[in-house]
Amino acid sequence: MGDQKESLRKITHTLAMKNEEISNFVCTVKQSLSNLEANTNKVQEDLESEFTSLHSVLDEMKESMVTRIKQERASRTYDLQSQLSAGSKALESSEELLELANQTLCSSETDGFNQVADVTLFVTMAPAFRLSLKAKASDNMSHLMVDFSQEREVLQGLKFLPVPATPEIQVCESQVCDNTVTVVWTLPEPDSKIDHYILEHRRTNHEGPPRIREDYPWMVVEGIRELEHTLTGLRFDTRYITFRVKACNKAVAGEFSEPVTLETHAFTFKLDAASSHQNLKVEDLSVEWDSCGGKIQDIRKEKTRTNSPMHSPARSALMSPKRAPSVRPGRDRFTAESYTVLADTMIDAGQQYWEVRFDKESKAFAVGVALRSLGRFDQLGKSGASWCIHLNNWLQQSLTAKHNNKARALDCAIPDRIGVYVHYDEGVLSFYNSKTKQLMHTFKTKFQQPVIPAFMVWNGSFSVVTGLQVPSAVQSGQRKNSGTSSSNASLT
Repeated sequence: MGDQKESLRKITHTLAMKNEEISNFVCTVKQSLSNLEANTNKVQEDLESEFTSLHSVLDEMKESMVTRIKQERASRTYDLQSQLSAGSKALESSEELLELANQTLCSSETDGFNQVADVTLFVTMAPAFRLSLKAKASDNMSHLMVDFSQEREVLQGLKFLPVPATPEIQVCESQVCDNTVTVVWTLPEPDSKIDHYILEHRRTNHEGPPRIREDYPWMVVEGIRELEHTLTGLRFDTRYITFRVKACNKAVAGEFSEPVTLETHAFTFKLDAASSHQNLKVEDLSVEWDSCGGKIQDIRKEKTRTNSPMHSPARSALMSPKRAPSVRPGRDRFTAESYTVLADTMIDAGQQYWEVRFDKESKAFAVGVALRSLGRFDQLGKSGASWCIHLNNWLQQSLTAKHNNKARALDCAIPDRIGVYVHYDEGVLSFYNSKTKQLMHTFKTKFQQPVIPAFMVWNGSFSVVTGLQVPSAVQSGQRKNSGTSSSNASLT
């Protein structure tokens, strides 16, 4: 009996879920019907509006052309009427003179010679001899005729705008470099009706087609007029970026292209607050020196202390293949004058790059890499377990490269932002002016263990920028300087 009830319960549950699916489907169909009615009304209104606009244009053109014809007719009518009036007057005058001349010729010789001479003068000066017998204006108006045969064919060929074809992203032509992505796409065939393109991109840690549920939303770029687009100033804090694009004409958008996932390898990490000196206030990627930090944290420790070590930050931290533990094994946080904090990610292969902004007014600041064996009292650069460049602002400002308690003064301007480059396999650690990409110093060594980004600050602050690819200018400079890079031989 119990099994039958359980079976009925499962079937009932399945039926209830199916019922809900059908209910949702019915709602969707009803909504589609409503949308269909609204969209049909909209396109019909748009069509009527377009034809009304077309009629208005034709009416305006007709009115303009009729006005031109009337003006031409008025101008020519004036000229011809003027000539007609002058000709009529000349004809009337000529007829009078003819009559006078005939009377004079028929008169007797006794009337005298003077009368004949006067009539001759009048006839010679008659308007008929000065009048032009060529019309000033033509009666031909054929130059104002209009042939609408081509326009009529165009109008008769009017059709609904076709849905634009689906673009195709060209992976081989798209580029990912210097935290910039250029996406290139093509169309199956040219389409003069396309007005613009819409590009969408989404960060992801998954290769392949987009998943239904993603942690990151689609970002939209509209109004693209070319067959490519470049995204700049990106921070690559995921392994990939997925792109898709669609074409739009005046009325409708086409389908999105097949999504393309481009790899965006870059070095990302956060600062490990559990490893830092108590006087350092750490927030993800920024640090501020706080002279009272240690006392405040001691008070908080007393309030939150438990008897079980499982509640310590080290026990609760999540581990990943290259993610370092929150607290170094068997050691406490940095103390004494080692105002140090480490990253939470180790480097054990490849080329990595990150940048750091620091307050130039800091009394002391250092950036570099360290081994996990760095002692809790060790200051960066004062043992064989760390390499760094160090800014000293105590008595006079100086910039030095430090390793194994030996220092070398650097003859270069102090930048606002320092770029750090590590080529673990080649044993290269280089520091750059991140703005100009000018090389400041290079350590050449052989890393026997994984290294971790390391930082120190006293009476100051700094922030780290991660998710950066190795800049092409740095890679090019490394190739040029591979045989001439400065060595740490004098610092060992």
